[in-house]
Amino acid sequence: MTPSSIIFFLFALTFLVAFIQVGLLTIAFEKLGLSQESAFLLLFSSLMGSMINLPLFRMRSDPPSRPQNDPITPRWFQPKLEYNGRTLIAVNVGGGMIPVLFSLYLMQHNPIGLLEILLGVGGVGTISYLFSRPVPGVGIGMPILIAPLAAALVALVLNPEQSAPLAYVSGTLGVLIGADLMRFSDIRRLGAPLASIGGAGTFDGIFITGIVAVLLA
Repeated sequence: MTPSSIIFFLFALTFLVAFIQVGLLTIAFEKLGLSQESAFLLLFSSLMGSMINLPLFRMRSDPPSRPQNDPITPRWFQPKLEYNGRTLIAVNVGGGMIPVLFSLYLMQHNPIGLLEILLGVGGVGTISYLFSRPVPGVGIGMPILIAPLAAALVALVLNPEQSAPLAYVSGTLGVLIGADLMRFSDIRRLGAPLASIGGAGTFDGIFITGIVAVLLA
């Protein structure tokens, strides 16, 4: 293959993946009752917000066992932070904050009971904690379909008529609590200069879990 044909192939493959992703996101947002304009605004805000990390606090951590590299974010977008015995805890706007705010919006605009929300979030949070593991150089890792499947199943059992919004809320908040907040001690052992909740943006577990859970519910 010539260099030009390889470049064309990579460009076409990237376009195809992006087209499929946007198509699936559109279907998921429609199941949540969003208009096309609202869905586009939410997706655009998530994409733009994925480049913003809001610092929360610093905590002491163990020295890293090897250099910490983010395998997803391009190297020129990664913050130039040096490890000094502390880890900066931050929240990513697109991958963490927006999904949580959208979950609160769904809870306010859909007839979902408080007990259903507590059971859904608690169930997914427990599963996320049990299946998540610290991965050196990456952060907290978990099989990508575990949480969405759990969220969809819990939502269908608890409230079949409102399974889509309940699945999104259960998946988003469940992963946030079980795989992020309850894993702070593991983050401390990674010795990374920065730990961002939702730090992979639209490819983060919180964002992906919510969308896939809606598609399955």
